[in-house]
Amino acid sequence: MEGLMFPATLLFIGAVALMFYKSNSMFLMGITLAIGVYVIYSHNTGVTLTDYKNEALEAIDEEAGYTKEKKGIGSYDPQKQIDSVNP
Repeated sequence: MEGLMFPATLLFIGAVALMFYKSNSMFLMGITLAIGVYVIYSHNTGVTLTDYKNEALEAIDEEAGYTKEKKGIGSYDPQKQIDSVNP
C-alpha cells in the first residue's frame, strides 16, 4: 500500500490541477501544481518543511533555556536587593 501512495498522490494532484484549469481558475491551478512540485521534491530528497520547523523550534528552546537561567526569575537574589537599599 505504501508503494502506491506516491503515484496516487501525484495522480490526485494532476486531476485537481486539470479540474482547476478547465474551470479557468489559473491561480488555484498554480497553487495545486506548486504543491505537486513540493511533494515530488520532498519525496526525492527526503527534505521536508517539518525538518526546518524542528530546527527552528530547537533553536528557540535552547535560547529560552539560556535566558531563563541567566536573566529570568532563577537569578533573582532578594538579599542583593536589600543590600543595595541598606548599604
